[in-house]
Amino acid sequence: MKKITTLVAVLGSLVWVAPAAASDAPDSTTDNPAMQAAAPGGYLETVREVIFYSLSMVGINYRWGGTSPQTGFDCSGLVGHVFRQIAGLVLPRDSYAMARIGQPVTVDDLRPGDLVFFNTMRRPFSHVGIYLGDKRFVHAPSAGKTVHVVDMTDPYWSARYNGARRIDL
Repeated sequence: MKKITTLVAVLGSLVWVAPAAASDAPDSTTDNPAMQAAAPGGYLETVREVIFYSLSMVGINYRWGGTSPQTGFDCSGLVGHVFRQIAGLVLPRDSYAMARIGQPVTVDDLRPGDLVFFNTMRRPFSHVGIYLGDKRFVHAPSAGKTVHVVDMTDPYWSARYNGARRIDL
């Protein structure tokens, strides 16, 4: 039940991800300032799929070196799996290398689907998650925990934030 509650809470804050019911429906990207600069068409659909698929991983166990839902995930394993399955992209295996690809993004310009990086092991870019919007991201945290959604404004995460990157989808 906790997984469903988390998904509903996150999806409720991401109104833009809901597909339009009819062609004359308002363009949800123009209603969301974070998405106004997004490229139309395929990009937006791919971002939606990245978000939904990453949220479907909520509740999967953490596993150091894990790269699949069957065995569990570490942080970069989760990110790599989602982008490989949805966008067909093979990302570097570790968070430090992931922080070197794509385009840098300021915290004020974050968009859903961006990679967010944190210093959790006394070294920069030692942790990665997928930004969902509304200051939230999904990640595989650490041993004994499961993939879940957290708020970047939480003092733990805001103190460790290293930056973000946007991957061309």
